[in-house]
Amino acid sequence: MRFAQPFGRAALLLVLAGLPLARAQVPPHAPGTICLTPRVWCPMPTRGPVGADCACATPRGWVRGRLV
Repeated sequence: MRFAQPFGRAALLLVLAGLPLARAQVPPHAPGTICLTPRVWCPMPTRGPVGADCACATPRGWVRGRLV
């Protein structure tokens, strides 16, 4: 049965590797008011041009993103 355990783990990893990455759902908003990063999103205090650089504060520091 030692073979079954590593095989099961490998199969699970292969299945999970094929799934798309989870993304935070961005709420309805006016264009240029949400900063979207690879991991999180945050609201902006003022509106800016869509695609402009921005950043969100996280517990681990600032994360760069783009306005959407």
